[in-house]
Amino acid sequence: MRNRLAVLHQYLLPKQALTILAGKIAGARAGGMTTALIRGFVNFYGVNMQEAVNPDIRSYASFNEFFTRPLREGARPVAATDFLCPVDGAVSQFGRIHKDRIFQAKGHDYSTLALVGGDPELAAQFEDGDFCTLYLSPKDYHRIHMPCSGRLTRMIYVPGDLFSVNPTTARGVPNLFARNERVVCVFEGQDGPFVLVLVGATIVGSMATTWHGVINPPRLPDIREWRYEQQDIRIERGQEMGRFLLGSTVVMLFPRNTVEFNPEWFPERLVQVCEAMGVRRPTGT
Repeated sequence: MRNRLAVLHQYLLPKQALTILAGKIAGARAGGMTTALIRGFVNFYGVNMQEAVNPDIRSYASFNEFFTRPLREGARPVAATDFLCPVDGAVSQFGRIHKDRIFQAKGHDYSTLALVGGDPELAAQFEDGDFCTLYLSPKDYHRIHMPCSGRLTRMIYVPGDLFSVNPTTARGVPNLFARNERVVCVFEGQDGPFVLVLVGATIVGSMATTWHGVINPPRLPDIREWRYEQQDIRIERGQEMGRFLLGSTVVMLFPRNTVEFNPEWFPERLVQVCEAMGVRRPTGT
């Protein structure tokens, strides 16, 4: 009950209007006002600008340009492992998918079918598989990298709500990640198909991928799908595949007996892109 009361106001907020407004502010090129906004953000959240290729906040023409800043070479060493962490952020949950149910928080789970936009054939490939949910806070680096190498086969835009995706909301809003707006990216890898789901949230102005560019806006009411089977779009382990404009969440799905997660990981643990997420599960386990 306490968790539900903590998020009650989110049901009442005009989330779409706030998100559109935030997107306009973030995309504005307002000179000194933009620099002041960035400086205030850096100071409030304690952003480490020394990790950025360009640490000079005065040189960013828009907040979006600052927010999606690249990191300098060597800032995130690539671990010698099979599966890499795709983002800077915090572990929300990870582990086995029980039939088609993904654990969200105590008292809440949701289905793979709903998460991927209602495609039963796609969802069935992850029955009793593995999942990992990672939350990006506003201060984090917001580019998304590949956990392992893969060939892109599909991308699905699923319209939905724009609830916040912070830990409090995850505990208080049922089916959060399967009800928010999201982009489902389907790849074929060494161990079969895997999925990266980019989940939208309040004031997340847009989501983008390296092969398509900005996907939203526009925010249309219907599911949209792009097929890439006839193209050879391959993205290697550790390479960038997308980005958020303002913080959000990534959910990954893997087939059964694919991933053995890093034993040092636990919910709420802080993680960084390209650190070890896991290794290939030994055959027969």
